[in-house]
This record gives sequence, C-alpha cells and structure tokens, in this order.
Amino acid sequence: METLEKALQAVSDFVWGVPLLLLLMGTHVFLTLRLGFVQRHLIQAVRLSFSRDLDGEGDVSHFGALTTALAATIGTGNIVGVATAVAAGGPGAVLWMWLTGVFGIATKYAEALLAVKYRITTPSGLMAGGPMYVLERGLKVKWLGAAFAALTAVAAFGIGCMVQANSISQMIREALSHHPATAALAGPSVWVTGLLLATFTGFVILGGIRSIARVCEKLVPFMAAFYILGCLALLAMHYEGIPETLRLIFVSAFTGQAAVGGFLGAGMKEAMRYGIARGLFSNESGLGSAPIVAAAARTSHPVRQALVSSTGTFWDTVVVCAMTGLVLVNSGQWRNGFQGAALTKAAFGDVAFLGPLVLTVGLLTFVFSTILGWEYYGEKAAEYLFGPKAVAPYRWMWVAAVLAGSVSTLSAVWTFADIANGLMAVPNLVALLALSGVAAAETRSYFAAEAGRIQT
Repeated sequence: METLEKALQAVSDFVWGVPLLLLLMGTHVFLTLRLGFVQRHLIQAVRLSFSRDLDGEGDVSHFGALTTALAATIGTGNIVGVATAVAAGGPGAVLWMWLTGVFGIATKYAEALLAVKYRITTPSGLMAGGPMYVLERGLKVKWLGAAFAALTAVAAFGIGCMVQANSISQMIREALSHHPATAALAGPSVWVTGLLLATFTGFVILGGIRSIARVCEKLVPFMAAFYILGCLALLAMHYEGIPETLRLIFVSAFTGQAAVGGFLGAGMKEAMRYGIARGLFSNESGLGSAPIVAAAARTSHPVRQALVSSTGTFWDTVVVCAMTGLVLVNSGQWRNGFQGAALTKAAFGDVAFLGPLVLTVGLLTFVFSTILGWEYYGEKAAEYLFGPKAVAPYRWMWVAAVLAGSVSTLSAVWTFADIANGLMAVPNLVALLALSGVAAAETRSYFAAEAGRIQT
C-alpha cells in the first residue's frame, strides 16, 4: 500500500507540476487579453447574479447556478490549502494566489459562455452542458469529451465526496479525543458522522439540480458571510499588525522570505509556485467543473450567465482565500514552522473561542457544500457517458461513498482524485484556447447590443 501511495504521489506531483501551472496561468492571461479584460464588468456581473432572467431557458436561476458552483469551489482549499501555500512559500504566496483569482475570472467567464452556447436539452427536459458538450459540439472531438467526462466522474468521488466526508469525521473525532469526558466517543463518532452526513446528502441530491440549488442558495451566502465576517473580526483584534502583514505579503512575493523562527525560508520562486498552485486548485478556473452547472442556468444569452459565473472566482479566491491568507500571516504563526492544517489551527486558535468557532463552522459548511456541488458535476458526467439511466444509480453510489469516506483512511484516494482533477484541465483548456475566438465574438456582440440598447 505504501508503494502504491508513493507511486500515486509521484504522478500527482508530475500532473500538478510546472507545465500544467504554466498552461493554466497562461490561459488566464491569454483569455484576459483576448476578451478585452472582461474583469472590468465585475460590478455588472455581481448585479446580474441577483437578477432573474424570465425570458431565458434553463433549470435554475443565475443565483442558483452560481451558489451551486461556489458550493463545490469554496472548500478546504480556501482554508487548509492557503495554509499549505503560506507554510511552503511564505507570506508572498498570498499575493500570487490572489493574482490567480484576478486573471482566472476571464477563464471562468469563457468556460461558462461556451457551456451555455453548446448545451443541450435532454429527453427529460433538463439542460446538460459543460466541457464534454463543448468538445463534442464545438470542436467536433467527441472522444475528448468522453475523456473529460470520465475524469470528472472519477475525480468527483474522490475530491468532491470521500475526502470531504473524511475531513468532517476526522475533525469531530479529533475534537472529541482531546477531552477525557468524550474520548470514548471518538471512535464511534466517525460512524455517527458518516450516517448523518450521508442522510442529509441523500435528502438533497435525490431531488436533482433544483433541490441542490435551493439548498445552496441558502447555505453558501450564510457560510461565506459568516467566514468573511469572522476573519475580519480576527483581523480587527490584531489590527496593529495589519500594515506589517500587507508589507510582508507584497515584498516577499517578489523577493522571497528569509528564514525566521521555525520558518525555513523561501525564495520568490517558491512563493510563486505554491501561491499559484493553491490558487488554481482552489478556484478551479480552467479545470472545467463549474461550467457544468452554469449550463443549467436560466439565461437569455450565454454572456449573461458567463458574467455571473465569473464572479465565482472573485468570491472564492480574491475574497475568501485572501481573508484566510491575511489571518494566517497576521497571526505570525507561520514563523513557528507549522504546516498545512496545523498552521490553520494555530492561527485561528490564537483568539480564544472566536477563532476556533470561525474555523469549525467554516470547515463544516464548506465541506458539506462541496459534497453537494461535486455530486452534480459527477452526475452530469455519468449521464453524458451512459445516458439518463445512470443518474439514479450514481446518486445512490454517492450517498454510499459519503459514508465510506467518513470511516476510511484516504491518503491514496485523495492523491488519485488529485491526479484526475488535474487531468480534467487538459481537454478543457484545449477547448477554451481553440474556441477563444467564439467566446470573443459572442462577447463583442452582446456588449455592442447592450450599448445600442442604452443609447436608444
């Protein structure tokens, strides 16, 4: 088993190595330029998020599609992933992570635009879309669409289901084991957690996209607002350190960070590498997951939903990841040699009661929402491969996987899912780059029509 885990880790390191990171970041920059810096329409995009397009076709509202995508995107990467970047790359990694969000907005926009343009209506009357349909109908390369769908269906069970359930069960188990009065409950707690989580998941996902969207519309705004306000409160309690925190983040992003305390030191290369890697992994821009739910949105024009979807990267990385990064660097705990989850726990535990509360509620809600969002991605991938008959069995398998993930050791599963998740990006980026002209033409046409409508 140890040999398998080492082999999988080696493959994962290769997949998520410099070539993929350069391809993803390069696509972000290219599409930003090709689409005329579409980020400048961010305020309009946020307004559209809360509007209802009554003239459009689709299964859920703009807001429902956005919150479902955010449910899948905002997860442990926004908390533990940021800590991993800071621990390895120093404070400067926060700036590079933030920049992946700024440029990644254009990629998320293009993904959603193409997903809506090339979506189909299934025999059941529901919408289906995403990179697999873009590759089949836009590029006429069906086998590549099938490859993307297969990778998505596999990655979903790992990164979006089992490892998420495991995160919750292990967090509760660890909390109980630290107190003599509850230590005896630590072992059985993983089963109780798994059964409860599987039950709640089943109630939501068995109702399909409309049920998932209804829950996400309520859960995602609450969890994001609670976490952001909690981070702001923690920063306010240590407000005197904020100027130095900002200086450290900006200066060390371009110069690196010398060894200090237990921190071993990191150069500019490490700050860039770990900041960009965790930023891309967190916001999923270019991986092709979020466009699957964007295709279900009720919209009268592909650009309208594309604008709404682009705000997902803004909220995920430019806001939520940035808040986490500020709290971590401002706490000073990164100097003590903590790694990953240990750094997160130390930084948020720095303030009695409030810090642990923000961290616990954040992780619980982020993880559960990720399970819901990724189920829809995997379900639509299975439907593309095997037809509508695959949907119901896939949902039941998902519920079973939630329970299995809660009670299992998952290092190999996590690594395998990491590989599949990274490989999803390759066919999706092929479609984005090859069809960037289509996205640019649709964008120009839409905004020209909007300008004409305003003038008249």
